[in-house]
Amino acid sequence: MRKGLILVAALALSAPVLAQHGALTIPRNLDQLTDRAAVIVRGNVVSARVEKHPELTGLHTVVVTLHVNETLKGPVQGTFTFRQYIWDIRDLRDAAGYRKGDDLLLLMIAPSSHGLSSPAGAEQGRFRIQRESAGREMAVNGHGNFQLFEGMGTQFARKGVALSPRSTRLLETHRRGAVEISELTGLIRELADVAR
Repeated sequence: MRKGLILVAALALSAPVLAQHGALTIPRNLDQLTDRAAVIVRGNVVSARVEKHPELTGLHTVVVTLHVNETLKGPVQGTFTFRQYIWDIRDLRDAAGYRKGDDLLLLMIAPSSHGLSSPAGAEQGRFRIQRESAGREMAVNGHGNFQLFEGMGTQFARKGVALSPRSTRLLETHRRGAVEISELTGLIRELADVAR
């Protein structure tokens, strides 16, 4: 009986760990993500390869190279390469979800002293861009854009910043789901301008 209870307790404690795929993070809105990002780029994945860190050989990483189509923040042109730590062993099989040809908008934090970087807010700062049948390009992050614009209207009002009518409408109406990439990048540009 005692062994059975110990086994049940062990399984119960390990279940949440096994169910996690990707980092658990505090929800951040777009203002916070933009502020935290050192580089914001849109581009297509040229390569993504899993390899050990060159100095910290016990760490698995993914090295991603993008062909940059648009830079919204930071001094990046041409190509952009970063190394991201893989903490979930399941991400070794699919290069942490980076696939050659993917069209991505990345809000990247500054690299650590060991050259490691990642999207701000983990999956919150990585937007996949896909074209709808009607031709509109839509962006969605790993959290389905949930709470992406939470509290931003109040933040801007407190700062005395006037947003464009299009951005104001987006903040007031959007709750979750894909957003037109042009609206998202327009808002990011406004946020980056405020920060300067």
